[in-house]
Amino acid sequence: MNLKPAVIALSAICAFASCGDGTKKSSSDANAVKLLDPANIDSSVSPAENFFMYANGNWFKKNPIPASETRWGSFNTLEENNYKVLHELLDAAAANKSAKAGSSDQKVGDFYRSGMDSAMIEKAGLTPLTPWLTRIDAAKTSEDILAEIAKQHSEGIGSVFAFYVSPDDKNVTQQICQLYQAGLGMPDRDYYFNTDARTVVIRDAYKAYLTKMFGMMGMDEATAIKSSQSVYALETSLAKASMTRVEMRDPYKMYNKFNIEGLNKVTPNMDWNKIFTQLRVAGQDSVIVGQPMFMAEVSKQLKATPVDVWKVYLKFHLVNGMAAFLSSNFDNARFDFYGKTVRGQQVQKDRWKRILKVVDGSIGELLGQMYVDKTFKPEAKKRMLDLVNNLQKTYGDRIMRLDWMSDATKQKAMGKLNTFIKKIGYPDKWKDYSKLDIVGNDFVKNVIASSEFQYNYNIGRLGKPVDKTEWGMTPPTVNAYYNPAFNEIVFPAGILQYPFFSDAADDAINYGGIGGVIGHEMTHGFDDQGSQYDEEGNLKNWWTPEDSKKFAAKTGMVVTQFDNYTVLDSVHVNGQLTLGENLADLGGLAIAYEAFKKTKQGQGNEKIDGFTPDQRFFLSWAQVWRAATRDEEMFNRIKTDPHSPNLWRCNGPLSNMPEFYAAFGVKEGDKMYRPDSLRAKVW
Repeated sequence: MNLKPAVIALSAICAFASCGDGTKKSSSDANAVKLLDPANIDSSVSPAENFFMYANGNWFKKNPIPASETRWGSFNTLEENNYKVLHELLDAAAANKSAKAGSSDQKVGDFYRSGMDSAMIEKAGLTPLTPWLTRIDAAKTSEDILAEIAKQHSEGIGSVFAFYVSPDDKNVTQQICQLYQAGLGMPDRDYYFNTDARTVVIRDAYKAYLTKMFGMMGMDEATAIKSSQSVYALETSLAKASMTRVEMRDPYKMYNKFNIEGLNKVTPNMDWNKIFTQLRVAGQDSVIVGQPMFMAEVSKQLKATPVDVWKVYLKFHLVNGMAAFLSSNFDNARFDFYGKTVRGQQVQKDRWKRILKVVDGSIGELLGQMYVDKTFKPEAKKRMLDLVNNLQKTYGDRIMRLDWMSDATKQKAMGKLNTFIKKIGYPDKWKDYSKLDIVGNDFVKNVIASSEFQYNYNIGRLGKPVDKTEWGMTPPTVNAYYNPAFNEIVFPAGILQYPFFSDAADDAINYGGIGGVIGHEMTHGFDDQGSQYDEEGNLKNWWTPEDSKKFAAKTGMVVTQFDNYTVLDSVHVNGQLTLGENLADLGGLAIAYEAFKKTKQGQGNEKIDGFTPDQRFFLSWAQVWRAATRDEEMFNRIKTDPHSPNLWRCNGPLSNMPEFYAAFGVKEGDKMYRPDSLRAKVW
């Protein structure tokens, strides 16, 4: 779908937006599960050597990664619990044959039913895409190719580049058209160029996947091989012109505003007046281009690459993008490459889980309404708001105590902090899906209809005031995010339960869990990216030059710390790519701890299960990040994920906190110990 890329739009607590355990547990239910179970601790590991494995080691021994997963931990167990709730809702909606046409039950039920009708999908094979494949075949010129690209974008299934509408970073009261690099079949540009053994294996597998897909589309072997070679060559040209993920972390590099005439000069083979008409965009005289060099390369290749190559490129990306919704031969081929080879997943998830994900991703606020009606109570929202307010006040206290920031910058930082928009649980205003038609017997039609609906919703923002009530995640999502354009922190209902949050938990657990998440999202407003946006959400420098230098020095220390962590063989964490998330973890933990120390439990020393309040706080933090990850998935995430691996998300921030040292007796010479001169402290 043509949504603003996550790297720019949202800074989330974790790399995936998955459904979570939205069930509201009573105190008796919660007490039936040990909220901080000593049985999960591996006492053979010293907390001063590897706190992550000390806190979670026995849990890992008892909970191997299931064959259908690429990693397994707290987020996943939450997801599994929530699947049960959502499964019941979907089954009930699908069974309700008398649901009123256009109602939530009808749309949710028919969408789910159409996806679960595997016999119908198997029989249809590739035929649902025939109209698009026929249309691509009819292209004769590069102008026809460009028209087809625009047409597909207007249907919500576009390729080559991303097109979306979102607030202008330097004038966030105005919506503006934006262009962004895309068009690659592998997860990142670096897969096309790196020469390490793991990348070479994936690259060779991708070439074989291209050939296999073309064969299933009806080509003979020789033609399929030739087509795959041509598509790979075109993608390599696009990859070479693409920015790296580290480069894209600089919002100023990503802000390139053109009028239509100026963009036509950068892309001489693309008439943007005509393209905008084809995109059904009117009355717009400017556009923001994330990567002008990439768009220039697209323009160049429209002339340099033969039309027949562009046609097979468009066919592949159409089928590849829709393969998960087609018959099993296409679905399995896609899974074999992206699931098995790239991520190490051994078998597909159950079909109902996969279709649940599609429904949530397509009409998530309809499903979300059902979800919150069943599971989320106002009391949880109130307690969460109290926690947010407590951490916000603590954050302000810490800002005012900073010894490296001038008073002038402190006042602006406080202005930004105090104007955070706080969204908890679910939207106050639900998205209107009345113009979306869903049927019960055509899964692909529903997928494309919902994509086109989202496209129309997206361009419908143009010329209207920015609506800050909109959400970027659905209510069942186990995640949270900060959005710099709105200067908002958002906590969907899905994350507001154990192990992050529980009414039955002592403060140490809640502050070490959801408190750390709240502090994490607040810190995104002041990480190396968020700190470049002012309190109104505009990309604007509000720092004194001297403060900027001191901030850069402090963040540089965090880059160095994480660069030195070895993950696989000689593969290291990319400290620059993960800087924003590492800063958010570091700040979030420190702020949550200080807020916890203001509670009655935090000021006492009463032990529970033999652990002091401080120890329980840090154990809760470790419990949240508990996850084992397959090597293939770890390698992929190192290249593509702005979050560090979970072990280092846990241990990295802790190694900078003297309070942790005191709680678990960490001393010089221990692996968790860092000399005071190397301990990072920013916020």
